Amino acid sequence: MLETLIAKYGLLAILIGSGIEGETVVFLGGVSAHRHLLPFWGVAAAAAIGSFVADQIFFFLGRRASSLGFVQRLTSHAVAARGKALLERYPTGFILAFRFIYGMRTVSPIIIGLSSVSARRFVLLNAVAAAVWGFVISAAGYLFSNAIEAVLGRLHLHVHLIIGLVFAVAFGGLLLIWSRRGLGRAP
Repeated sequence: MLETLIAKYGLLAILIGSGIEGETVVFLGGVSAHRHLLPFWGVAAAAAIGSFVADQIFFFLGRRASSLGFVQRLTSHAVAARGKALLERYPTGFILAFRFIYGMRTVSPIIIGLSSVSARRFVLLNAVAAAVWGFVISAAGYLFSNAIEAVLGRLHLHVHLIIGLVFAVAFGGLLLIWSRRGLGRAP
């Protein structure tokens, strides 16, 4: 039954989930691709499109709705200030890399929207970064599944997904700790 649900709704879940949560959903999409429940390139494309669309929405919220309370709350944190400093110093690099910095994914497009970066430039760089991110995170899930299968053999799908989820959450936690330490330093 789980296999049927994933095969039927998995790409839609990845499309939506990549824009909301991100790495864990896409990583598990890579696990599902390894299990032949979803096509790998479909997972990578759904992840890229979902991430791209969500970032565009947040960019235009920053650009057009800067007076809204939640935009002001998001951009008032120290992490947002650090992100803004990085954006001003390395605009292209920041746009290409922010989705890989854990904890910066939602606030960064808003900060970019509040900056002088043109919408055209953001769309182009965001498309490239989203495509790379979708492929890399999907491939990580796929390759992780290969490693698990090589070490533990073929597991039941639910066990495989649980191991993948635990790994993704642990890895995300480590990235959060590392990125917060790195964001605390001066540019």
